Amino acid sequence: MKYSLKIFILIITILSFSGCMRAVFKTPVKPFETFVPVDAAEIDFADDLADESLETAIERSINFYEGAGRNKVYRIADRTVDARQLKETLTAFRAILRETDHQDDWRKKITAEFDVYRVGGNDIAGVLFTGYYEPLLDGSLERTEKYKYPLYQVPPDLIKEEGRIGRMKDGRFIPYYSRREIDVEGALRGKNLELIWVSDPVGLFSLHIQGSGKVKLQDGTVLTVGFAQTNGRPFRSVTKFMLEGGRIQSSEASYRHEFLKGKSDQEIYDILSYNERYTFFRFLEKDPVGSLGEPVTPDRSIATDPDFFPEGALAFIRLRKPVFDAEGLMKERVNFSRFVLSQDKGSAIKGPGRVDLFCGFGQKAENTAGTLKEKGELYLLLKK
Repeated sequence: MKYSLKIFILIITILSFSGCMRAVFKTPVKPFETFVPVDAAEIDFADDLADESLETAIERSINFYEGAGRNKVYRIADRTVDARQLKETLTAFRAILRETDHQDDWRKKITAEFDVYRVGGNDIAGVLFTGYYEPLLDGSLERTEKYKYPLYQVPPDLIKEEGRIGRMKDGRFIPYYSRREIDVEGALRGKNLELIWVSDPVGLFSLHIQGSGKVKLQDGTVLTVGFAQTNGRPFRSVTKFMLEGGRIQSSEASYRHEFLKGKSDQEIYDILSYNERYTFFRFLEKDPVGSLGEPVTPDRSIATDPDFFPEGALAFIRLRKPVFDAEGLMKERVNFSRFVLSQDKGSAIKGPGRVDLFCGFGQKAENTAGTLKEKGELYLLLKK
């Protein structure tokens, strides 16, 4: 019995040590494990959009490779790929784009000049695609009875310290004001922090979620606003909150904003305050930029996880998209495919099996982004 106990203790010690060593020398998930070479000749590289927007997106990725991304290196399947090779991929593809009209010649040239890899995603069912957009709101540089919902600048008492965001009170570091404290209790009111006012609190909430958008003034001027900082509070899904509370049904989740727009300010804020995270804004001189530091291109830019998918890279996607009637209600989903560029990232876009498609700005973009949740195919193209 004495020896059995000693053996038992020895086994436990070995297992514990083994666990510690695995923790210390844990092998990370390697990006190249998600890329599977495919025969490009079997893919119909049809594109449902005009070439002009694709060239614009390509130029923005090339700018990235020539600037901030010039030292980037990635591992793709059995290859190590640097920014120079990714740029060469784009310049070679752009040349084909400009010189080739016939679909069969297009496919032949892509097959001859590029290696194509399918991104396996988290399961064999494919990659999950969602959409994001830039809200377009009506606004004013002065507060009026109509335009009374403010976008705030970053408050001077907001402190970012060791990865935390908060403020000082009585010599203690505490969380910054919540959404309810700001919008309902007026914690920032009267401090001259209002950047601009808008007419729609629900649209403003969408702007907080998306992080950037446009505000149209009464004289027709359109101003672009972008993310400056958050209050550091946790993000919580208002849609999930409404579903669990029985306010909307799952079939209505894409039209949750329509439900809210018919409510009083008090009812709206009671619901929206569930998400404590609050976004502060700044004016932008140009269109909102993605994670590359370059503007994102409507319908051509995607957000991916840069730990798995190379930033700025050329990709091809195949999935379904929603089609709407004149009233903005979805009537069907149709198959489509197009070339896109990986030019953004997002806090919810994690792992190789997630893609967020930038749908542009305005009501149509909102409708598309709000109803886009599809499994599809994602391919990476690299020059041979």
